Amino acid sequence: MARAMGTRVGPSGSLSALHGDGDRYERHRPEETVLYRVVRSYWDSFRERVEPIGSLPRFVVREVEEYLRCGILEYGFMRVECEGCGFERLVAFSCKRRGFCPSCLGRRMSDGAVHLTEEVLPEVL
Repeated sequence: MARAMGTRVGPSGSLSALHGDGDRYERHRPEETVLYRVVRSYWDSFRERVEPIGSLPRFVVREVEEYLRCGILEYGFMRVECEGCGFERLVAFSCKRRGFCPSCLGRRMSDGAVHLTEEVLPEVL
């Protein structure tokens, strides 16, 4: 069973994008994607078929299992609340893995691009 943790964010804090006229946070709903449904449907039977040959490496099992929990509220979430207006939102935990989670990989690619443009590559005039 999931356990909520409360976090209060001030009016100028990071929750400001979750309500108002700006961009709105939207849970990525991985359970509705084709990739998630295929992996969820075949993961257990795949592991059963592979076991007579030999076990999968632990990192592979961990990668897939954590992907299947990524962004799903029942596996853990944080409740965030704006101190200014009392607006609340549940934010599901992410897997933060390097394998094939589209949500976490997208975030990593974006963070990497920001690092390269702001810290590594010289400004060209």
